[in-house]
Amino acid sequence: MPHTAPVIRPEPEEHPFWRLKSLEAMSPDEWESLCDGCGRCCLVKLEDEDTAEVAYTDVGCTLLDDQTCRCRDYPNRQAKVADCVRLTPEAVRSLSWLPPTCAYRLLAEGEDLYWWHPLVSGDPETIHAAGISVRDRVAGPEEDFTVRELLERIVGWPEDVPSG
Repeated sequence: MPHTAPVIRPEPEEHPFWRLKSLEAMSPDEWESLCDGCGRCCLVKLEDEDTAEVAYTDVGCTLLDDQTCRCRDYPNRQAKVADCVRLTPEAVRSLSWLPPTCAYRLLAEGEDLYWWHPLVSGDPETIHAAGISVRDRVAGPEEDFTVRELLERIVGWPEDVPSG
């Protein structure tokens, strides 16, 4: 019987960078790693002109890959999608529509990351397994819908924080 070495898993960091640094102090790589890949922020949102209330739809941005839950052209997204918002620490603190599960929003509000975040779990698939991502929930890309149809696609789940 062959002898195999035991699998040694590294201990989780007691003080990972997101607990030690402000959003402003993070390196570009650290900043980008905060995105959990849920895709919720890439859903089309509708704003009521009278109340400024924002409602999510289950319709994706034209660049959203609804299976990977990532942008199809991240480096050029702002040139291709006029209303694509570049997240900065300042923007994160002022955008009311960021999902409540968003790592940027959580850290800006003094909270910690959820267990499903890839930086915590070590696995980029936990965001999907936990039901946080938009995978298999997107009706289609925005160019496939009229404004009237978008009004019929309003959903509440992007604002939910699943338990467990």
